[in-house]
Parts: sequence; structure tokens; C-alpha cells
Amino acid sequence: MTVLTVAEHRRGELRDVSLELLTAGRELADATGGELHTAVVGGDVEAFAERLDREGVDAIHTVDEGEEFNHDVYTQVVHQLADAVDADLLVVPNSVNGLDYAPAVASRLDWPLVTDVVDLSYDDELTATRELYGSKVETTIDVHADRAAVTVRPAEWPAAEGTGDATVDAFDADVDESAVRSTVTGFEEVGGGEVDITDADVLVSVGRGIEEEENLNLIFDLAEALDATVSASRPLIDNGWLAKDRQVGQSGKVVTPDVYIAIGISGAVQHVAGMKGSDTIVAINTDPNAPIFDIADYGIQDDLFEVVPALIEEFQ
Repeated sequence: MTVLTVAEHRRGELRDVSLELLTAGRELADATGGELHTAVVGGDVEAFAERLDREGVDAIHTVDEGEEFNHDVYTQVVHQLADAVDADLLVVPNSVNGLDYAPAVASRLDWPLVTDVVDLSYDDELTATRELYGSKVETTIDVHADRAAVTVRPAEWPAAEGTGDATVDAFDADVDESAVRSTVTGFEEVGGGEVDITDADVLVSVGRGIEEEENLNLIFDLAEALDATVSASRPLIDNGWLAKDRQVGQSGKVVTPDVYIAIGISGAVQHVAGMKGSDTIVAINTDPNAPIFDIADYGIQDDLFEVVPALIEEFQ
């Protein structure tokens, strides 16, 4: 089996999911004795290829077409690439961009498409796992086809590591310019967000256990002591206590910091879906049965109003 992943970049930055796709793709290639190919379309393709050359990657295909994502360009290029490398499985991010072009490519290839996948396996045929009903239920889908396309949810696989020795080739795509009916002319920030929690190395995340809005000062003091960023679960956002751009979870943002400190957060599945990819999870909660302790690396069962001031004193 030949697995082809497609990297994603925005505004000159390779997105983390691009390296996560390599891990997912390598697992499938290993299960079938096949090869892992990855492609990057547009932007600084040489720099992106260098970052994508991780252990386990057999070939990297660069396509020098434009600077930013374009539906019409990606649809044509990825379709041609899949044919050129004789791909059996196409793996792309379950992102705004990925969900834009993946259905069009799958349609052109006449392949089935499974979206928002959180696990993949192969035993004579491809099996994809998806989550439904706010991540309360998992369902497995057996793909009865020799070839298929999937979109993978970010933060479900670890990023590929190590240094590879992949072959790198420039793919000369035959793009029909008359079929390119749109172009990116610029970017505009929406909503004037306070912070980008997806870039934080350390997140101090707070939930309804904080009780009152004025108690948030305690959380911001801890974040300052740790040189961290404050995030929150949905109830605090719904209350209007913090801005929407600080929300972690299925209806907020997916984060993968080095350290995630969950304070007064019970650990509902919708919240966990947005932070379970964190390297180290620390939970502070009075309830010993809180689900957050099931995924935490370290847990403190105690009153946050006792624990947080002690932590501030220690780290200051």
C-alpha cells in the first residue's frame, strides 16, 4: 500500500497536523508493507520539505504552486499526485482547508471518503474510527474498497520525530489556470482575539470550579508566575467571563501544549477532545471521581483555593 499525506501550511507556517499525518500514515504503511509519501503544495516548499523529512517518510513531493491554499489548485494537484504515485490511501487534515478539497479529490478519484477520523487500522481492509454525539460514542467504519481517502482530526496522533532520508522531488503539476476561479488577496483577523492559545507551551485552564468571575484573578496570577497562558472550559465562555478565543474543547480550540493545568474542570468529553493531546496534564479538583483524573498525568484532589495560592507562592 502506498500512503499519501498532504501537509498543511498557513501564512508561512507548517501546521503541526502535517507531522501528525506522517505518524498515522507510517502506521498504515507498516501494517501493509507499503511506502509513505507526503506532499506539500505552495509556499516555501523547500523549507517545508526539510521539516517533513522525518523518520519513516519514503518520499516528499513539492509542488511550487502559489503561496496560500486555493481550492481549485489543491483539487487538481492532489488528484494528479495520487495518480502519479499510485496511492492507495490519501490522508489529509480534518481542517477547514482539508474539508474544502478532500471531497472534490475523492470524487474525482471515485474513492470513498471518511472524515474526522480519530483512529485507523488495516487488516485486509481499512477500518476508520470516528466519534459521534459530542465524542460520547465511538463508531468504527469498515471501508470496503481497495483505495480510499480520509481526513484526520488534529492532535489524535503524535507528531513524527527523528531525522529522515526521504527522496525529495519537485512534482510538475499540470494546473488548468482557467479552472482556478479564486485567489487569496489577504488575511483579516476576525474578532480581535486576545491570545492564540494554540501557540502556548503552558496553559492554565480554568473551569466552573472557580465559582465567581472575580476569582479569575487567582488564575491569571498563577499563569503569570508560570509564564503561561490562560484558557478555559465552555461554561466560563458562555458566562461571558472570558473571550471565546480562550475556549478549549470540541466547540473551541484543540491545543497540544507541553503542560496543561486543568483547574476546577471536571473533564467532560467535549473538553477532553480539545486537550487530550497535551504532553503533560495536571488536574486540580475536589472531586476524586472527576473524569479529568482519568487522563491526567498528575492529579491533586484538593480545594483549588488552597492549592493555587500555594503554587503561586512556590513559583514566584
